[in-house]
Amino acid sequence: MQTFGEKLRILRKQRGMTLQELAQALGFQTHSYLSKIETEKHMPAVELVVKVSEFFNVPVDKLVKDYLELDS
Repeated sequence: MQTFGEKLRILRKQRGMTLQELAQALGFQTHSYLSKIETEKHMPAVELVVKVSEFFNVPVDKLVKDYLELDS
C-alpha cells in the first residue's frame, strides 16, 4: 500500500523534479511543507491534494486511498 506521501514522491520523481521545483510549481515559497508530507510527518490539506491531482493529472481518490496503487 502506498500512502499519499509516497505517491507524491513517486509522481515528483517520475517528472524529474526536486522538492523545491514542485513547491514552486504548486505555489509554495519553500519545500519544507512538501518534505513533511512526503516523509509522513504531516497530513496533506485538502487544497494540496487537489493541486497535486490537477498538476499530475491523477484522480484524487487514487492519491488518497492507500489501497489504490499508482501505475508505474
